[in-house]
Amino acid sequence: MKKLSDQHLLGEYARRKSEAAFAELVRRHVDCVYSAAFRMVGEAALAEDVTQGAFVALAQNASRLMGRPVLSGWLHRTARNLAANTIRSEVRRRAREQEAAAMNQYTSAEPDSLWARIAPHLDAALEELSEADRDAVSLRYFERKSAREMAAILGTSEDAAQKRVNRAVERLRQIFAHQGITVGAGGLAAVLSANAVRAAPAGLAAGISATALASVAGMTGIASGLSTLITMTKLQAAIIGGIVVSAIIAPLTLRHELRLRRENETLRQQLAQAQADRQGLSNQVFQASIALHPTVLAAIPPVPTTTKPPDALTPYQRVADFLDAHRHLPKKDIEAYLQRNHRDVESLLGAFQASLDPAYLREAATNAPDDPTVQFAVIANRVFPDQERKWIDAFKASSPQNALAWYFSAWDYFQSNQPEKAVQELAQGARLQFYGDYAAQSAQAIEEMYRQAGWPALAAEARAPGTAAASTGYLLILKDLGNQAVQTQQQFLNQGDPKSANSMASVGMVLAGQLRRASGPIDELVGIAIEKKILGQLDPAANYDFLGGSVSQAQAGLDRQKKSIREALEVRDKVRPTLSEAELSDYWEREKVYGEMYALQWLEAKYPQNRPNSN
Repeated sequence: MKKLSDQHLLGEYARRKSEAAFAELVRRHVDCVYSAAFRMVGEAALAEDVTQGAFVALAQNASRLMGRPVLSGWLHRTARNLAANTIRSEVRRRAREQEAAAMNQYTSAEPDSLWARIAPHLDAALEELSEADRDAVSLRYFERKSAREMAAILGTSEDAAQKRVNRAVERLRQIFAHQGITVGAGGLAAVLSANAVRAAPAGLAAGISATALASVAGMTGIASGLSTLITMTKLQAAIIGGIVVSAIIAPLTLRHELRLRRENETLRQQLAQAQADRQGLSNQVFQASIALHPTVLAAIPPVPTTTKPPDALTPYQRVADFLDAHRHLPKKDIEAYLQRNHRDVESLLGAFQASLDPAYLREAATNAPDDPTVQFAVIANRVFPDQERKWIDAFKASSPQNALAWYFSAWDYFQSNQPEKAVQELAQGARLQFYGDYAAQSAQAIEEMYRQAGWPALAAEARAPGTAAASTGYLLILKDLGNQAVQTQQQFLNQGDPKSANSMASVGMVLAGQLRRASGPIDELVGIAIEKKILGQLDPAANYDFLGGSVSQAQAGLDRQKKSIREALEVRDKVRPTLSEAELSDYWEREKVYGEMYALQWLEAKYPQNRPNSN
């Protein structure tokens, strides 16, 4: 009996909702996706989560993927993006000791095994290949197809298929050589054949199929579980949610943070290039910078240009000069990238980030209205201001575990003068641990776009994190939400209801804490601003359960954080202009994938002598 193609199975699922067809797709690809996820996140449990997320995305996007000849390439890219978000989230949550141990893996001596040296870089290297070469590698080494099977899938001859594989392997070899990993093409092919795919845990495929199909069906179980909170109508009843957070979540979270700051405050509070805050770290300067339109932020070069002759410039100065001379990507280059990537969601979001043309977001919204990354971008950038409630509700339905969905909803209810509902949504958001802004996907697409346009590799890497960080629209929403929380806290105090005021403060502190644990510099500054306002309305000599200490202690912690930010920026400004091309590439890759704080931690660990008062 002839084996059915991936496209046939996907079509059966998209058109007829065949669960058997989808389960077969999961069975075929689960080992490949799990292997890629494990390489990137390094833990079995997290790899299972990433794998599940990739197949949920497949179920949600089945109809528009039916025309793709190679499904494994799309699954790999999706897994990589999800893994990047997972890593960023884990880095925010874990203890500094665990983060330091993870960083040591990058600075320790080279492992003995060739695969151990290649594996941490393989998935990033695959993203540097063209789509055709990436598909060839996926078919040959991830799906273990023969040259004949590849030729049938790609619609070409066996000889042409094999040549494509050989070309892709040679390109991978060159990428690894640039990173200091020397391996012959034959040796690379052999190690990929032996190690690229590992078996997923038993039962994972069945569990993923059920979860993915349930997610497309509407996540009714989760929605039902939240119905009681959503239907409350009294503000006092809504505050009960805040009290629960105060009694359980907030004390644990904030006490943990305070302990970490005491143990290692230097590593705890790190920021990378906060381009909008160069003139100082005061709250007044921040308020001005956050109000800037993304177009202004995107146009700010990383450093001033120089008049030195090219031969006398460091790699960092050459990149800075190039970016200053090439501030905008021509539309023809953006369109070429979109055509190459079939105008999929990721490419359209990247096109918007590079151009700030809302037409690309509107196109993504039309093509994939159920995609949470699209929903987030539409809300954050106010693309459809007359339909914001519709998009926010859709975002909540597709991402019920993402705190940002509930924060957006709370903000919208405050704006429409519905404070009871607003407090309910704010309390629900504070209960959730996941906080995802999808920055990693945009950064990866932007880098690919600039590379395809012929930019130097280092300049493309530098532009990717900076452009993603420039999209600050959603932070304006969260800043407004924080201010609303502070005002509600003050209203309770004015009414002589300190218990409700404290409950409101605890919820606002969770919001601020999530922002301060985010990977972006402006996120942290928004969190600090909110937290300072909340603390300013509390008794500085009193102890509060949700603080894990006194108000004065918490305020002192924020002062230490500001000092830590200044020190981190000093180290960055001293060291980055002196880095080699390879070190700069490593720095920006970490910034893109793990977040800016992690990149600075790596930089400080690598050059500890540049820390203030290190002598």
